[in-house]
Amino acid sequence: MRNRYGARLRLATARLALVFGLSLSVLSIGCRAERADSSSKRSDGAPSEWFTERAQESGLDFVHFNGMSGRFLYPELMAPGVALFDYDNDGDLDVFIVQGRMLGKTSLADARPRPPGVLPLKGRLFRNDLEIHADGSRTLRFTDVTEASGIVAQGYGMGVATGDYNNDGCIDLYVTNLGRNQLFRNNCDGTFTDVSRESHTDDSGWSVSAVFFDFDRDGWPDLFVGHYLKYSVEANLRCFSVSGSMDYCPPHVYDSEPSHLFHNNRDGTFTDVTIAAGMARESGPTLGVSTADFNGDGWIDLFVANDSQQNQLWINQRDGTFKNTALLSGVALSPEGAVKANMGVDAGDFDNDGDEDLFIAELAGQGHDLYVNDGSGIFEDRSAHAGIRLASLPFTGFGAGWLDVDNDGWLDILTVNGAVVSSVEALARSEPFPLKQRKQLFRNLRDGRFEDASKHAGAFFDVTEVSRGAAFGDIDNDGDTDVVVGTDAGPVRLLINEVGNRKHWVGLKLLDGGMKRDMVGARVALTRADGLVIWRRARADGSYASANDPRVLIGLGDSAQSPGVRVIWPDGRSEEWNNIPVDRYTTLKQGGSRRQKPD
Repeated sequence: MRNRYGARLRLATARLALVFGLSLSVLSIGCRAERADSSSKRSDGAPSEWFTERAQESGLDFVHFNGMSGRFLYPELMAPGVALFDYDNDGDLDVFIVQGRMLGKTSLADARPRPPGVLPLKGRLFRNDLEIHADGSRTLRFTDVTEASGIVAQGYGMGVATGDYNNDGCIDLYVTNLGRNQLFRNNCDGTFTDVSRESHTDDSGWSVSAVFFDFDRDGWPDLFVGHYLKYSVEANLRCFSVSGSMDYCPPHVYDSEPSHLFHNNRDGTFTDVTIAAGMARESGPTLGVSTADFNGDGWIDLFVANDSQQNQLWINQRDGTFKNTALLSGVALSPEGAVKANMGVDAGDFDNDGDEDLFIAELAGQGHDLYVNDGSGIFEDRSAHAGIRLASLPFTGFGAGWLDVDNDGWLDILTVNGAVVSSVEALARSEPFPLKQRKQLFRNLRDGRFEDASKHAGAFFDVTEVSRGAAFGDIDNDGDTDVVVGTDAGPVRLLINEVGNRKHWVGLKLLDGGMKRDMVGARVALTRADGLVIWRRARADGSYASANDPRVLIGLGDSAQSPGVRVIWPDGRSEEWNNIPVDRYTTLKQGGSRRQKPD
C-alpha cells in the first residue's frame, strides 16, 4: 500500500486522486452513454456485457463487517478474502467468505457500527445447489450451510486457503486471522472439525494470504502462511491525512511479521520448518502469494508479494530448502530500483511460451506490474509496454488473477480495486468509508500488449466499492471463468461470465492415482488444432487472501476439434492423452494413460 516515504507519497497520491478522479468522471459518462445506446446483444449474438452481477438473486447473501468505529484501526482496511472449492464433492464450486467483528473496546465518543446481515458474525459457507436443465440452461442457487457444517470461524477473518492436507479426497479449509488461524478438517460428510491446535497450524499474529503446496514432492500438501505486520489494537498508531484529518496509517510505521512454512507430517500434523528451509533470514509484510515452477526445473517455487518492501522469489533447492532470488531475477523492486506496495499476485503463461509470468497489483500512482519470464526464472518488467502501467495508475489493486475471459486461448487480467487513502472527492461527500474504486479488466491482444476492456465487462464494472479478495472459477459449470469478490464493509459480489462459453473449451480435473486429491501444481500442455500449444497450471492459490477453482479450463476459440493433452504431474512424471472431449469437464488421473513418460 503506502511506502516508506510517508507524507510525500500521501500528498502525491491525493493529487493523483484529484486529477484522475476528474478524468475518470468524464470517461464514465462516455461509457454509460455507449451502453445506453446499445442493446443487450451485439449484432453477432454475443452479449454486450461480458459479466453480470448475480449474488443477491442466487442466494449468495453476505455483507462484510469490518468493525470500523472511527478509530482508524489498520486491519479495517484489509479484508475480506473468499474461497471457491467443492467441499461436498458434488461437482460444483461452493463459496466461503471470511467475516470481521469489532476490534477492541469502543468509547461512547466512537461511532457505533451496526453489524449487517446474518448474526452471529463469523465466516460463512454457502453450498452451491446448481441445477442444469435438459435444454442446457442453468439455475444458480446458493444455500447458507454454515451452522450445519460445524465451521465456527469467529475471529477477525482476513483470508482463506484450501487444500486436501490429509489426502482423504475432501478439501479442507484454512482461515487466516488477526489473531490465531484456524484449520477446519473436512469430514467428508458435509461437516468440518476445527483441528487447529492438534495440527499445530494455529499460527498467531496477523496473517493474510496462505497456500497449500507440496514443496518436497512427497504427495502431501505443505502449508505456507504469509504474515503481514506486528500489530495490536492497543498499540494502534494515530496517523493523519494531508488535510489534517485522521486517516489509516501506512505500513512502514509498523514492523513486518515473519511468515511461516509448515511441513506436512502425513499424520494430520505439521512442523514449522521456516528456519530449516532457509526462509527465516528474510521477511516482509506479506499480502499475496503464488506458487509455480518459475525456473522450469520441475519443482514448485514460491513468490511472495510484500507491501512496501522487497518481494521474495523463493526458488526450491530440491532438498527441503529455498533460496530467495528475487533481486537477481528482477522481481524484488521496480525497474527504477524502488520498493512498491505489492498486494494481489498471480502467475500464468499469458504469452503462451511455456513459462509462468507474474502479474502484481499495486497502489494508486504506482501502476500494476507485469513481469515476463524468460523461461529460467529471470523476469523483465514490461508493464508500460503492455499498456498496463498507465491504465492502472488511478487504482489500488487487491484481488487479481489471470483468466481467459473469452476462451480465445490467451489469458486476460481482472483486478478488483479499493483505495487505502481517502480521495478528495469522497471526503467532500462525507462518505463513511471513502475508499471506493471500480474494477478493471485487461484483454490480451496476443502481441504482448493489453487493452483496458472494462467498458465491455459490464455495467457493474462502473460500480465503485472497496473490493479486496477475488476468487476465480467456473461457478455455473458452463465452461468459462466467473469471479466472486469480497467487499470490505459491503456485500459479496458474484460476477457471472456471459461471453466465454460462446467459444469452445476443455475442462480438466486432475487427480492422483487413487482418484482423491486434486493435483495442484500439475502443468498441462494442450495442443489446439491450429498448432497453438497452451500451457496452464492446476492451482488454488494466487489473487489476494483467496482460493481459486483447482480445475484447469482452456479456451479453444472457434475450434471444436478434440485436442491432445500432456500433463506433467507434481512428481515430475508426465502422461499424454489424445481426443480429449470438447465443451465438457474430463477427469484425468495420474497413471491413467497408456502413454506415460518417466521423470
